Amino acid sequence: MRVVVPFAAETPKTRLEPTLTAAERSAFARAMLVDVLRAVVEAGHEPTVVSTAPLSIADLELPGEVEAATSVTVDDRPLTEAVNARLPGGSESDADGDDGEDTEAVAVVMADLALATPTALEALFAADADVAIAPGRAGGTNALVVREPAFRVDYHGASYLDHRELAREAGATLETVDSFQLATDIDEPDEIVEVLVHGHETDRAPSYLRELGFDLAEREGRVTAVRGEPAGSE
Repeated sequence: MRVVVPFAAETPKTRLEPTLTAAERSAFARAMLVDVLRAVVEAGHEPTVVSTAPLSIADLELPGEVEAATSVTVDDRPLTEAVNARLPGGSESDADGDDGEDTEAVAVVMADLALATPTALEALFAADADVAIAPGRAGGTNALVVREPAFRVDYHGASYLDHRELAREAGATLETVDSFQLATDIDEPDEIVEVLVHGHETDRAPSYLRELGFDLAEREGRVTAVRGEPAGSE
């Protein structure tokens, strides 16, 4: 199985603008990408980052085994087009692999799944259906595995619902994989709390947020993320 990780390298995470500066958003997006890549590699696969702009593997400072297993290709097309080209039967379906045939299963894992774990990904990858989907909490598609060459993605709007219908039209069997870790993508400021609550100390994304001064606080009976002084400041 080939694993594709789309990444918006130029202006990532614009909806976090009320909370993070442009430089911080870029660094945070890369931190989440590193955590996703490590989870994919620990699940036994070699990920290909499909980046909208040139991206240096060395700049990501990946752990050695993750760096060795990861490749990067640049594709500035919109997400739907870039992914469809790499699905089974697509125009570049074996361009990013070593020797894969164009009928090989393809997994697509979004780069902002900061809570993704090897166990959660293994459950998705092990699904037997022609199309297996891990939906996001707001109706998006956070990760999927495609084995049916007639299936194509469409990431606009409520893509999970669209993908269910597209699978039916393609005559493909469908499985929905219910996973909190894969359902949690980080797009909005109020979602940062999930990274602080559920992320592990060894993960890059929560560590970076704490370096910026983020911590947990209780407000009106709910836990939220608040920003204080950066770690190490006097």
